[in-house]
Amino acid sequence: MAHAGGVRQIAEVRVKTDKEDVKRLIRLLIADIVPEVWVPPVEVRELCGMISYRNRLVQTSTMIRNRLQHLLHRHNLILPKGGLTDKAWWEAQKISALEKIQIRQELSMLEEIDQHKAEVDAELGRQSPGKTWGKQAMRLLQLPGFGVVISMTVMSAIGDITRFESAKKLVGAAGLGAGVHDSGKGHIEKRITKSGRKELRWALVEAAWRAIHISLYWKEQYEKHLHRMRKPNLAIARKLLVAVWQVMTKEETDIHAREENLAYKMLVLAWDLGENERMGLTYKQFAQYALMKLGIETDITRFVRRNVPRRLGHGKKSWRE
Repeated sequence: MAHAGGVRQIAEVRVKTDKEDVKRLIRLLIADIVPEVWVPPVEVRELCGMISYRNRLVQTSTMIRNRLQHLLHRHNLILPKGGLTDKAWWEAQKISALEKIQIRQELSMLEEIDQHKAEVDAELGRQSPGKTWGKQAMRLLQLPGFGVVISMTVMSAIGDITRFESAKKLVGAAGLGAGVHDSGKGHIEKRITKSGRKELRWALVEAAWRAIHISLYWKEQYEKHLHRMRKPNLAIARKLLVAVWQVMTKEETDIHAREENLAYKMLVLAWDLGENERMGLTYKQFAQYALMKLGIETDITRFVRRNVPRRLGHGKKSWRE
C-alpha cells in the first residue's frame, strides 16, 4: 500500500485521470521508489477503532458542556455547587420552555455518553493486562503521567515498536520533531511538524502535563525549557516519547520512577480489574506481580491511608512518605 502523502503529486497534477495515475504509479514501481505505508494487524486496527470511538464520545461530551455553558452566559447565571449536571437547579431557573427542553435533552445525552465512555474505559482496562497488550502496557504504565487510556492510545498509534530503528524515527513519526528550513545561507527553525498521528501527540502532551505535576525529575526538565521555548511542554512530550521507545524496545525500567509510586500505581490498576484479569490474585499480589514483571523487587507489603505506600523493613521503624 502506497503512502498517500508520498505520492501526493499524483493528486496535484492538472491532468488527472485513472489511466494517467496508473502510468505514474507504474513509473514509480519500475524505479522501486513507491513510498510504502505500514499496514497494522487486526488487533491494532481494532484498538485504533476503539480509541477513535472514545475520542468521539469525549468530543460530543465537550460540545454538550459548551452549549450548557453558553446558556449560563446568555442568562448571566452563576453555576451551582452541583455543576452543569444539576437537573433540579436548571428546572428552577426562569428561562423559556424551549430552552428547558433543550437542557433536559442535553443532560440526558450527557449522562448516556458518560456511561458509554465509562464502559469503553473499563474494557480498555480489562485488555491492558491481557495477553495481547499486557507486556507493553506494563512497560508504559511505569512512566509518570501514563494511565490505562494514555498507554492504550500510544500502543494503538505505534503498533509494532520494532518499525522504528531509533527514538528519533519515532519522534518524527509522531510529528513532535521540529521543522527546519535550511537552504543556501538561510536557516530557519520551525515549530513541530505535526506530520504524524494526532492521537499520539495528544496522548504525549497529556502525559507530559501530568508528569510535570507528579514527578520532580520531569518538573526540573520543564523548568529548564521554561524560558527558552514558547511551549516547553512539547519538549517534555518529546522526551517522554524517547522514554517510551527505550522502555518498549530495550525493556528497560524507568530509572526516574520511585518504587513506592509504581507500587501504588499498580495497586490502583488492580482495583479496576476483575478477578479474571487479575488471574485470581489479590490486589496486593497483582501489584507485586506487576512490579516483578518490570524487574523491580520491593519489600512494600502494606498500603496506608491517603493512597501512600509504606515500607516495613526488618528491625526498622516504618516510615511514610
